[in-house]
Amino acid sequence: MTGSYEKLADWLEGEALQIREIEKEASSALHDNSDEQAYRELMRSKAVRLAEMADNSESYMIGLKDDDRKRIAKRLKRFSSSASTSLEIGSVFFMSALLYPEDYVDGEKNDLESFADMVRSSGVSG
Repeated sequence: MTGSYEKLADWLEGEALQIREIEKEASSALHDNSDEQAYRELMRSKAVRLAEMADNSESYMIGLKDDDRKRIAKRLKRFSSSASTSLEIGSVFFMSALLYPEDYVDGEKNDLESFADMVRSSGVSG
């Protein structure tokens, strides 16, 4: 069962890394190139990636304990739901704030990175 948690955690970490890369590129577009359109498009791609996360996770959920699978699926649906909402209202600010709590300090893990750690530790304790 531990292998299933590792696979899911690896996938989540990969998603988090891709999102960090999108954010880095977006920041560069905005601050280095003053390209607001590119920034908007990149923030939208971040939100789309998050909006699709719950659906894309299904194959990684195989082999998890039932309680864990339900809890993890619920959290992934919250990530996806928030991202979908940001896309529906078209708020670039909302898109940029996805995964970051109000008290976020630069350099700390975002919510998705912390969630990946939690999933990995679930497999260790499970």
